[in-house]
Amino acid sequence: MGLSAPIVNAPMGGVAGGNLAASVSAAGGLGMIGIGSAGSVGLIQEAAERVRHAQLPFGIGLLDWRLARDPSLLDAALEAAPNLISVSFGDDWSWAGRVRDAGVIAATQVSDVDGAKRAESSGVQMLVARGAEGGGHGEPKIGTLPLLDGVLEAVSVPVLAAGGIASFRGLAAVLAAGASGAWIGTAFAACVESLSPDSARRALVQAQATDTVTTRIFDIALGYDWPPAFEERVLRNRFADQWSDREEALAVDIEARRSLEDAIGAEDYRLAHLDAGQGVGQLSDICTATEVVDRMCTGAAKLLAAWTEANDDGSS
Repeated sequence: MGLSAPIVNAPMGGVAGGNLAASVSAAGGLGMIGIGSAGSVGLIQEAAERVRHAQLPFGIGLLDWRLARDPSLLDAALEAAPNLISVSFGDDWSWAGRVRDAGVIAATQVSDVDGAKRAESSGVQMLVARGAEGGGHGEPKIGTLPLLDGVLEAVSVPVLAAGGIASFRGLAAVLAAGASGAWIGTAFAACVESLSPDSARRALVQAQATDTVTTRIFDIALGYDWPPAFEERVLRNRFADQWSDREEALAVDIEARRSLEDAIGAEDYRLAHLDAGQGVGQLSDICTATEVVDRMCTGAAKLLAAWTEANDDGSS
């Protein structure tokens, strides 16, 4: 794809739009457009046009369970002519052949070694080993490095690492372990080009690594159709604390849903949910996607070069 940076932005629904994808690709990585649970054909067309106008490589991320209900989303994604299409959060990879036949790279996120093997055998050409540290939805089964290690041993296709990678040290670590690159979400969610509101960016930058929790309560309260296996890592807040371990009561509490919807509208993250991975504590400022890519690549290159030099002269 002609990339100069081993970085892909995670296709975060409601966060990763055309502007963010274009900025990441312009910086040398691969910009991804996120088509979340509320995605539509129109959203795909609009966001993709912004990247294509700049004549940059890009990818589109779809949800397996959402695609099963609306196959036209894959039609629209293919018509947009991206370089890569990822379909994640499911175990049906029958779409992979159609994507490959269109000359597009087929990718998916996996959370364990068995899933990685089955995806590869189904024709998926690139895997994203998503560790439990990752923000947003996923199966929090295994930490990023143990998962990456197992997946790299089990498959022969390129593997990207995801989950908790928000600094040049994290990037250097997964590259040294053998990953082809990093799939990064939280660091880009705080960028000026993301679809995140300013209040969300500020909350991410102010958060610490210990401020996240995995939960289903926001999906339950809002009536979202995410399958139960895919929990959501978010910044911990009052709503999360109040309803932790009270899912059945929450499901029938209309007032709780209303209060949450009001908080979302007011961008009040004391109650509203905000996706964030455990790498959130590495964020120090609100910056551009170009700055994120440059900082990570420059720092990682120095670390890896220093390690190589130390081993070459026998001083390690």
